[in-house]
Amino acid sequence: MPRRLPVGSPFQLLLLASSFALAAYAGVRLLAGDWFGVALWLVGAALLHDFVLLPLYTVADRAVVQGLDATRHRDWTPYVRVPAALSGLLLLVWFPLISGTADRRYQLATGQSTDPYLGRWLLISAVLFGGSALLLALRVRRATKHRPPADH
Repeated sequence: MPRRLPVGSPFQLLLLASSFALAAYAGVRLLAGDWFGVALWLVGAALLHDFVLLPLYTVADRAVVQGLDATRHRDWTPYVRVPAALSGLLLLVWFPLISGTADRRYQLATGQSTDPYLGRWLLISAVLFGGSALLLALRVRRATKHRPPADH
């Protein structure tokens, strides 16, 4: 008996075809000007991610997991991972503005300074970690409320 191909619904196939068409259009527009520079940037970004950033955040994640394992609280790991990942993603996307390396070009293009970006990123990171700590505190409090009293 022939096996049926695992294809999605017609709506899913339409969405997939639309996303490929949009990506192809964006690629053509992006590569129209300086295709060599864009290709070089993409290859450099992939190499930087795979050979520098991936090992760095893998080591950091393992340190967090082992540290929480040592305190017998491994289930708290997501409360560190999620804000760290979001903060790191924001840093990666906005790095030229946060670090101030794009100050001159940014100021010429927008008429604004890159000075507030570092403070805003730090504030957003603090809010992310603070919110995560608050959620963890609520979880711990709820868990201790429902724990039966210890027999003496």
